[in-house]
Amino acid sequence: MAFTLPDLDYDYNALSRSIDAQTMEIHHSKHHAAYTNNLNAAIENSELAEKSIEEILAGVSSLSPAVRNNGGGYYNHNLFWKILSPDGGGTPVGKIAEALNANFGSFENFKAEFTKAAATRFGSGWAWLVKKDDQLIVSSTPNQDNPVMDIAEVQGTPILALDVWEHAYYLRYQNRRPDYIAAFWDVVNWKEVESGL
Repeated sequence: MAFTLPDLDYDYNALSRSIDAQTMEIHHSKHHAAYTNNLNAAIENSELAEKSIEEILAGVSSLSPAVRNNGGGYYNHNLFWKILSPDGGGTPVGKIAEALNANFGSFENFKAEFTKAAATRFGSGWAWLVKKDDQLIVSSTPNQDNPVMDIAEVQGTPILALDVWEHAYYLRYQNRRPDYIAAFWDVVNWKEVESGL
């Protein structure tokens, strides 16, 4: 198989102040695992099996919905787990703080713009902080689309991601997506986000 489900750097209960253990376990071991397995099935015995996930997604407009949806789901969750940490949260410092200030005027301005993108994404999708050339841009995408894809409205390298599919928050937050978004800020791993600059 070309792609494997990554292990998490923390236990399922490690983010429980923001995301409960049952949601984490189902989200990782069922949803992310299914995207991984379905992606592998979709590219089996094709030239895509020799490519990186970024290479596949960069040309996704010419590929099947199975590759687009499952490839996106695989990539998006890989990033999502990395930018979460039980030691996360707070106000970013260092290079990421400087970059947010330069691009948005302040961390609070950035946080408000990102929160709005996550809250107003209709139905299922993702909110993103994207590096494009020397700029940082907030965007959102439907379903499992992402900024790496050649079909994205804002293309670039995602460095922060928030999953706003209901399966990411419904057990604890039900229909209260804004509460989930607010809790997300308490577990963001800013060092990991900074590594994408």
